[in-house]
Amino acid sequence: MDKRFKFDWLHAGLSTSAVLVFAFIYLPMIVVVFYSFSENAVNSFPIREWSTKWYGVMMRDTALLDSLKNSLIVAVAGTLIGLLLGIPAAFAVDRFHFPGKALFERIVLLPMILPGIITGVSMMSVFVLAGVKLSLITILLGHGTFLIAVVMTQVYARLKRFNRSIEEASMDLGATRMKTFFRITLPNIRTAIIGASLLSFTLSLDEIAVSYFLTGRDLTLPVQIWAMLRRGITPEVNAISTMIFVFSVVMIVIVTRLTSEKSEA
Repeated sequence: MDKRFKFDWLHAGLSTSAVLVFAFIYLPMIVVVFYSFSENAVNSFPIREWSTKWYGVMMRDTALLDSLKNSLIVAVAGTLIGLLLGIPAAFAVDRFHFPGKALFERIVLLPMILPGIITGVSMMSVFVLAGVKLSLITILLGHGTFLIAVVMTQVYARLKRFNRSIEEASMDLGATRMKTFFRITLPNIRTAIIGASLLSFTLSLDEIAVSYFLTGRDLTLPVQIWAMLRRGITPEVNAISTMIFVFSVVMIVIVTRLTSEKSEA
């Protein structure tokens, strides 16, 4: 009886802690959503009048929309770079033994471990020394350095749990290595690839430290919002933040549904 009493208290404590953590994370975003529908230009509670006019103001803010477009371009391209280089790197580390393998693993993970400000300053110094003009390309290269590590770690962790005897059985039955990869290996690691893609896209869209030092005339959304904060938070920032939040939630729900349907099939 005493053990059950302790277990109930432990369960209640963990549940309360989880609720408080999620509230700490998501309540500020919910407040931003409410502010985006406020008629008043000043963020304050209670909200006396509701309006969608700040969404109209946002749609006419060309600087904000251009920065959003730049962020989406960098996030999509950076995710593709991470997938194209991170997946082969994960297979190389998992399937092959070569001199300097341990050093290679640490070098690839270094951009993800180091603070973004160090990566940004280091890459800016290299680009300036090489005479490369700072632009979206330099931001993309900066994002790609740590997105490769993100994809590699996610896929490598899944490959470590993968039963390779399934591949051997496929090739014993006459399938080629390429056919085995697309019919056996890829379906078994697709959830890791989808998760790595979503994580890479989110991290790139949200990255400010690396982008700040590598940006040229074309600003990404986090850098643009940072510049706007010098004049105070304007309501259109709340509007675009709400749109990105809703888009992220919808995308996660869609991917989750697709993944669960494929798993059931």
